[in-house]
Amino acid sequence: MSVRRFTPEGLLRPTPYHHVAVGTGSRHVHVSGQISGLADGVPVPEGDLSGQVAQALRNTAHGLAGAGATFDDVLRLTFYVTRWEPGKMEAFMAGVEGVADEIGLPLPLPPSSLIGVDCLFVPGVLVEVEATALVD
Repeated sequence: MSVRRFTPEGLLRPTPYHHVAVGTGSRHVHVSGQISGLADGVPVPEGDLSGQVAQALRNTAHGLAGAGATFDDVLRLTFYVTRWEPGKMEAFMAGVEGVADEIGLPLPLPPSSLIGVDCLFVPGVLVEVEATALVD
């Protein structure tokens, strides 16, 4: 396996993600920000944070697969969420946990950042996900 994830002693626990990932491999895979739209452009319903998180992660899985990678190869995930506030964490994690088995997303997550933004490039889009992976 090209990626080892862990949380060293002395860092905050529990968290829904590992704090550190160490990767070895020769190919870097960068999946650009994925939103909740389906391949035919049909969006997940506006206002459904859980559904949009789940579909954005499915789209990220498709991007990884296209490069011969899986979530096992992911070093880092970055989530951008519009109008973030801590009260949205339950819905956000419901989307993550609801799709994890389906797409092979490990829990706890790879090292991750959740960044609150005012808006994304399309009205109604609540979340965008970027992934960085390393494969042999």
